[in-house]
Amino acid sequence: MFKNLKWLFFDVGSTLMDEHTAYEHRMKDIARLANVPYEEVYEKAMELYKDNKKGDIEIAKALGVELPKWHKEDEILYDDAEKCLEILSRRYKIGIIANQSLGTKERLKKHGVLRYIDMVVASAEEGVAKPDKRIFEIALKRAECEPGNAIMIGDRIDNDIIPAKSLGMHTIWVKQGFGRYWNITKEIERADCAVDSLTELFDIL
Repeated sequence: MFKNLKWLFFDVGSTLMDEHTAYEHRMKDIARLANVPYEEVYEKAMELYKDNKKGDIEIAKALGVELPKWHKEDEILYDDAEKCLEILSRRYKIGIIANQSLGTKERLKKHGVLRYIDMVVASAEEGVAKPDKRIFEIALKRAECEPGNAIMIGDRIDNDIIPAKSLGMHTIWVKQGFGRYWNITKEIERADCAVDSLTELFDIL
């Protein structure tokens, strides 16, 4: 399907890293601060995700509480993430384009996968965040790679697929985390491929 690919760029959250527990932690904190049941917060957040909105952020606003901090310590690699990177790094250059707090390289190293990654471009270090196309342009320039020779692999239609596609990059939507509930309504939102797990990438790449 994809010809002349040189670089594969991955998002981190809900793409390589399972954030389920971290989101649960944040929503429990929202419920505690707002003095409402956790189940109520979760159900309303789910409705918002299915309406293409950032559920945790919007529910905190709706309940009038400050968005609780994100617990990085709750994140774990998806079971197939290391195998995916190890195998694909034999054939392609591997990059990261992600909205992350400071220390992304160190966290990836701690999780044992930095050795498969050739480049990390993260928002905190670059001073620009997705969906701003400039962070993708920074990565492509640093990689000395044309958009048509690169693919963006991520869970978010708004942050990953739309900006990458608008630059001429190929795109794969990994339907993990809350991003899997996005409803496609425009052609610019439609990735070249959609997969339910990283393992499925082997059938495409």
